Amino acid sequence: MDRNHYDADHLAFGEAFRAYVDKVIVPNYMDWERAGISPREIFQEAGKGGFLGMAVPEEFGGGGVDDFRFNQVLNEQIALAGVTGTGLGISLHNDTCLPYFLTFCNDEQKQRWLPGIVSGGLITAVAMTEPGAGSDLSGIRTSAKLDGDHYVVNGSKTFITNGINADLVITAVRTGEDRHKGISLMIIERGMDGFERGRNLDKLGLHSQDTAELAFTDVRVPVANRLGEEGEGFTYLTQKLPQERTSIAVNGVAEARAAFEETLQYVQDRKAFGKTIGSFQNTKFVLAELITEIDVAQAFLDQCVDRLNEKKLSAADAAKAKWWCTELQGRAIDKCLQLHGGYGYMTEYPVSRRYADARVTRIYGGTTEIMKSVVSKSLGL
Repeated sequence: MDRNHYDADHLAFGEAFRAYVDKVIVPNYMDWERAGISPREIFQEAGKGGFLGMAVPEEFGGGGVDDFRFNQVLNEQIALAGVTGTGLGISLHNDTCLPYFLTFCNDEQKQRWLPGIVSGGLITAVAMTEPGAGSDLSGIRTSAKLDGDHYVVNGSKTFITNGINADLVITAVRTGEDRHKGISLMIIERGMDGFERGRNLDKLGLHSQDTAELAFTDVRVPVANRLGEEGEGFTYLTQKLPQERTSIAVNGVAEARAAFEETLQYVQDRKAFGKTIGSFQNTKFVLAELITEIDVAQAFLDQCVDRLNEKKLSAADAAKAKWWCTELQGRAIDKCLQLHGGYGYMTEYPVSRRYADARVTRIYGGTTEIMKSVVSKSLGL
């Protein structure tokens, strides 16, 4: 079915980004997977190509176009190229972190940070999760106590994407006792005394994407680094979660489609019992079911992106997209791996890496269970 979702500019942007991926990322991807981290230079190369900060106003060096379809087509190309580990760092920078800077920075902060975010010279991360607080954002304990014109920050964060490479960390801190109104957002910068990075965590998948533990010991953060108003951090986080969850859903459907396309080619080439695997009824039915589910999910997701562009995407609809598309991702890739047989278990085949990379998408950005709670709340339950 024709999507009719993109115009010529989106498609050209996607082709240009894919050329960048094929030149800069694909030849080195497996080395970075083994190293457990991608080099900072990929952000700078992406910045040169205009692939960072598409929504940033032109006066700060950005594309000046607030249209999430550019983010969407970029994420689809990451999946098709099979470089999700490295690509996640770029999509997090564009899709999850940038909106906080665009919406909540004052003029001075925008001048200070946006040009570097667009160029790739300043890599971003968002630090919400703590060892004792995951899905329950109101349970964070990292504290920030006002001392003159600085906050003194103490605490720790974990599972932070871009945690090793990041220069600017959007950090959720507790500035008051109220579970919701006591949370604020600070930008903690590379090089601040007392800000230390722990382990680059060893994960099941997404190996080339750095995921770190962060520690803050009496870190003096200027009041000028606070995002927005004190005590409004929880509200700010919940405002920006729908875009983050839409981004994760985009990746989920794109990964499912990429695995499907690879598997369709594989079953047409691979033979067993004197026939191609694709000629077996089970294979036909499995692939028919998968492409139907993928196309149906794509139609809903494209509508969500349109609503996001119109500033009308509800938290419930974003939650629907997030849980459904990531569950589909896991289910589809599992079936595709099965059709590959033993070869699907070998890491030289992309479906094997996709299988490992997919598992976390049902957890980060809000677990499937939390997403269902968001949806049920919208029903008045």
